[in-house]
Amino acid sequence: MFEALLRFALRYRWLMVGCSLLILLLGVWSFQRLPIDAVPDITNVQVQINTEAPGYSPLEVEQRVTFPIESVMAGLPRLERSRSLSRYGLSQVTVIFKEGTDIYFARQQVSERLQQVSGQLPPSLAPTLGPITTGLGEIFMWTVDADPQARTAQGLPYTLTDLRSLQDWVIKPQLRQVPGVTEVNTIGGYARQYHVQPDPARLQAYGLTFRDVLTALERNHRNVGAGYIERNGEQYLIRAPGQVQTLAEIAAMRVGQAQGVLVQLRDVADILEGRELRTGAATKDGHEVVLGTTFMLMGENSRQVAQAVAQRLETVNQ
Repeated sequence: MFEALLRFALRYRWLMVGCSLLILLLGVWSFQRLPIDAVPDITNVQVQINTEAPGYSPLEVEQRVTFPIESVMAGLPRLERSRSLSRYGLSQVTVIFKEGTDIYFARQQVSERLQQVSGQLPPSLAPTLGPITTGLGEIFMWTVDADPQARTAQGLPYTLTDLRSLQDWVIKPQLRQVPGVTEVNTIGGYARQYHVQPDPARLQAYGLTFRDVLTALERNHRNVGAGYIERNGEQYLIRAPGQVQTLAEIAAMRVGQAQGVLVQLRDVADILEGRELRTGAATKDGHEVVLGTTFMLMGENSRQVAQAVAQRLETVNQ
């Protein structure tokens, strides 16, 4: 048998050379697409349910959020077990399914059960599913920093608030479009906010309350459509844009009347630009920066996704 195979290889040597080259090219092609990770991903099939509960203590989070959600998940098809975590202002329930369960089937089952428990949760809380990724999904990290000599359009140096805005509104939306990226997280910087700080003394002087301020902010921050006017075969849309864009527009909101005098928001509150309270920061070479992390979609090739993210970052830098 071996001699016959050897005679065949010697007789058709060019055919053997061609087959060898074909196998070599196939190996090179496969190697370029081979998933490469630091360690094998042994993460089980799991779905995380995160619920933000501002102002709730760990005990209240456990009683009013975590326990109802974890209880309603019992009996899911192919369910293996579940675990939970209750912290100040945060509830996290992890539902683990048997090996081989399709992740999208698992997320669909969890979403259906969340609809059942929504009526048992406090009205202001909305559970959300975590990204479709694994424990090894953090494949690419970068920092957003500015040269000390760089200036904004207003001629001012870049602040941590400016860097966070660039991350949230310029960089993050573009990286979310990269195939294989399921989530982009941000650490550091300050999220820009507009703060309205009512003065109780001034409110009392005008006979108004904090509820009046909240109602004014809700009522004066929405667009209103009024149909259309038809003229000469054309339609003219009628709308009243009411979404505020500047501090001056917020200050000019009407709160109420006092003795026939119009009371605006500036009369009863201080309006200023501020930033959210944060619980962490990121540093690089001894100074603060904004740190971004991309999470890979479960089952994707980490090398290809990381290379695609790096290429997109080069485009964003321009």
